[in-house]
This record gives sequence, structure tokens and C-alpha cells, in this order.
Amino acid sequence: MIQFLGACQMGFVYALLALGVYLTFRILNTPDLTADGSFTLGMAVCGVVSVAGQPLLGLLAAAVCGMLAGVLTGLMQTKGKIHPILAGILTMSGLYSVNMFIMGGTPNLAISKTLFKQAYALFPEITKLQRNLVTLGLAFLVCALLTGLLCWLFKTHIGLCIRAVGNNEDMVRASSINSDRVKILALGIANAYVAMAGAMSAQLQGFADVGAGIGMVVVGIASVIIGELLFGRRSVTLGLLSAVVGSVAYRLVYALAFSMSAFPAYALKLVSALIVVFALCVPVALRGLRRRMRKGASHA
Repeated sequence: MIQFLGACQMGFVYALLALGVYLTFRILNTPDLTADGSFTLGMAVCGVVSVAGQPLLGLLAAAVCGMLAGVLTGLMQTKGKIHPILAGILTMSGLYSVNMFIMGGTPNLAISKTLFKQAYALFPEITKLQRNLVTLGLAFLVCALLTGLLCWLFKTHIGLCIRAVGNNEDMVRASSINSDRVKILALGIANAYVAMAGAMSAQLQGFADVGAGIGMVVVGIASVIIGELLFGRRSVTLGLLSAVVGSVAYRLVYALAFSMSAFPAYALKLVSALIVVFALCVPVALRGLRRRMRKGASHA
């Protein structure tokens, strides 16, 4: 029971990462590797601010810094004409040193004051199960609010412009819309969500780690793909909700794999990669099977 609750908690926290990756991976159709660096940036900024006694302000500061990281990547892509993959790698690489500087040159930073601990203090003599339920409720509340905000954004003029840039950038330019600005804004929003995921993860775990962001793009893509396997690709709103569900499902699969002792602890990234490969191959296999069935039915 505790392990199941822990997987759901991490699923809702990492859902913010999945939302950010969905924005760039599916809506913008732009590969963005900044997420590996902005996730850790959110951890570092939130950790430092939380140690100073302001965990809520730490979440907001993490979002602002993550947005700045995304804007930097966007500027390199649009103004510097650097390839999107290379721009993301450059930002990610530079953020490693920035994160170390923020954390005072140490690779780990313990966080004693978090939103979760403040929530526990509201309930005297709280049990371990109740602590997990409170944590799950708080993680779900933050995830629901930020998911709702993103769903609302894509119904506004700005959101429609972002979707249009992802669908047909040439058409957007012909409509007198500055596609470069739209792309920079979208990358900023996406990385703000990724940094928020890092900040929430730091507060949930009670520490910030400079190496925690490695492979976060893979985790985000896995969540998006799993969500699409469950719900399909119909609309942006459903896509955002499916990314959240996919994140929780990914964490449950991940927890199940390790609870069976089938993999050692150091195989974390390998398991993540295998889940992504499986999620990507299943739709292709199903489409091939449906084609063969249709051909068989037509010949019959």
C-alpha cells in the first residue's frame, strides 16, 4: 500500500515534467533537451530558497528560472539559428555549472523545510499512512491546478498561436504572427513546468541532487507515449490529461518492476529506456496488425 501511494505521489510530481515535454514534443514538434538541465535547476533554486525558510517561494522561483532557461534555448534556436537539439544540449550543459554554483559548489543539498512538512504539521500525531495520503493529496492538488492552467492557456489566443506554430510555421509567418516570439514563449513555459517538477521532487524527497536531471527527457517522453497508448491522440486537452495519467502509470510500472527485484537499483535508466522503446513499438505493431487484418478481410 505504501509503495503504491509512493508511486502515485511521484507520478503526480513528474506529471509536470510530462506536461512540459508534451508541449515541446507534441505541440511544437521541436526536440528540446533543455529539460535535463532545467529539472535540476528547479531542484537547486527551490532547495536554496526552501533552506532559507520559504518553500512556496522556492516553487515560484524555480518556475521563473526554468522559464529563463527555456527562453535561452529559444533564443539560440530562433535568433542564433542553432539546431534545436544542439541548442538544448548547450543549455543543458551550461546549466550543470549554474546549478553547482546555486548549490554552493556541493552536489547535494538537504532541505529541512518543505511544503509537505508544513502540511504534516497541520495534523497532530499523524501516522505513516496518513503522511503518505497528505503527500499524495498535496501533489495531486498542485498537479491539477497547473494542468488546468495549461488547458486554459491552449484555449486562449496565445495557446492557439503556439499550436499553429507547431502545425505549420510558414502559415503562421504569412499571418503576420511573430513565430520566433511564440516559439521562445512556448519553450519558456515548457521548461517552467519541468523546473516545477524538479522543485516538487526536491521537496518531496527532502534534498536536491545536481545529477538528478539526467534522463528526464526520456522519463517525460515515456509518460507522454504511455498516456497516448491509453487515450489516443485526439485533442490538446485530452493530450495534456493523458500525459498526467501516463506519468502515474509509468511510475506504477516502474515501481512494479523494482518490487519484483527483477532489476538492480542502478538499472533505473535502463528500465526507463526499455519502457519508452516498448511504448513506441506497440502502436507500430498494432497498426501493422490492423493493416494485415484489413488486407486479409479484403482478399476474403
